[in-house]
Amino acid sequence: MKSLPLTLVAVGIAIAAAGCTTVVREPAAQVVVRPAPQKVVVREMPAPIVEVVSPAPAPGMHWVPGHWVWRAQGWQWAAGHWVNNPVPPMPAVIVETIPAPPSPAHVWVRGHWRWGGAGWVWAQGHWVIG
Repeated sequence: MKSLPLTLVAVGIAIAAAGCTTVVREPAAQVVVRPAPQKVVVREMPAPIVEVVSPAPAPGMHWVPGHWVWRAQGWQWAAGHWVNNPVPPMPAVIVETIPAPPSPAHVWVRGHWRWGGAGWVWAQGHWVIG
């Protein structure tokens, strides 16, 4: 008989504990649908043109080497020429992150250095209609 009250107590505790059960539901998995990455078409700069550097026209003149620049929807060669001010070497190309194209008709023109009269100027990469 002594075991019966202990059994009833154990059953009572189990029933009470069952009433306190908390069900934890995991949040539904979120599916993020992203558009397929668009193909990026890059208008690459042509290979440099080899120029013959003429003798300086006057003492103290400095040579600006020829280089490609983007003008009027295309790469154009800016011929080397002599200037009065010192010309530092062209800096290293800046690596740019290409953003998503505005439309499939756009092509990316990479950033590049151009001579700005008093020094090298960075022309940032940009999208153009291809």
